Amino acid sequence: MAVQRPTSARPGARGLIHPDGTIEGWVGGSCSQPIVVREALRSLGDAQPRLLRLSRDTPSDSRRGDGIIDYVMTCHSGGTLEIYVEPHLPAPALWVVGTTPIAGALVELGADLGFRVTLLDPVADAEAFPSAQRVVASADVAGLDPGTSPYIVVASQGQWDEEALVSALRRDAVYVGLVASPTRSAVVRAYLADEGVPTERLAALRAPAGLDLGAETAEEIAISILAELVQVRRGRASFVAAPGPATLAGTPLESASESPPAEGDIVLLDPVCGMTVEREHARHLAEHAGLVYAFCSLGCRTRFMKDPTAYVPAAV
Repeated sequence: MAVQRPTSARPGARGLIHPDGTIEGWVGGSCSQPIVVREALRSLGDAQPRLLRLSRDTPSDSRRGDGIIDYVMTCHSGGTLEIYVEPHLPAPALWVVGTTPIAGALVELGADLGFRVTLLDPVADAEAFPSAQRVVASADVAGLDPGTSPYIVVASQGQWDEEALVSALRRDAVYVGLVASPTRSAVVRAYLADEGVPTERLAALRAPAGLDLGAETAEEIAISILAELVQVRRGRASFVAAPGPATLAGTPLESASESPPAEGDIVLLDPVCGMTVEREHARHLAEHAGLVYAFCSLGCRTRFMKDPTAYVPAAV
């Protein structure tokens, strides 16, 4: 604090202002303190510092400086105060769902950028993600840390996408993104809509997640996503987390017109999205017309079960 007397404050005086508006320390008397508290709370909200100038005299244009917020004080003591307000915020929380190579790159690079990273996956091995602050054996983010507004990136690549996104879009989050192709993103959006996720929440989903940098490797894809998170964090993104404008939705899928080939007793070609499912990783199964179909995700299985004949021809 800089001081031009007469004023009750002293040079170098400082105070700590909490989110509830309470103050520890001293930043002047009854004229200056409410102004400082109000601007400090605004600083906590937008994460931007500001320099305040409180004086009895209205500043002339020649005295105005960029970034200075002027207030005219009417207190009898007069004098001038210049107070620098700087927000001290906890590191932002990044929650990554999945154990894929992209998820691993997000955990490692996100920690390097200063995020408090949590890795979530029902089958996660904590030792495989040493950069994560914690590893949670679940894909349900709905009840985790209720007072936190995290950045959430679902990078399970079909394993837990729908389950994680349903819970993510029903809680307060700064950002929700899905690592997927445009086609896969369209399938997931359709599932979420069928599950009753509100339109304004669904519009907040960034799918595919990340900036279009032409990324190919897991690390490059992670960088493109983290770059988008930096945009959000610094107030430079053209979208908001929730609610927000519609984002990339991909292209609609055409229904399958022919019966897919079967291997043994399981059809390994997902009839909804056309993805080939590896037999050892076939988790989502459904039986129809004497055949068992494997699906890449719960979302595809759910769409199929609502109207199987839309995806496979009726038995003759």
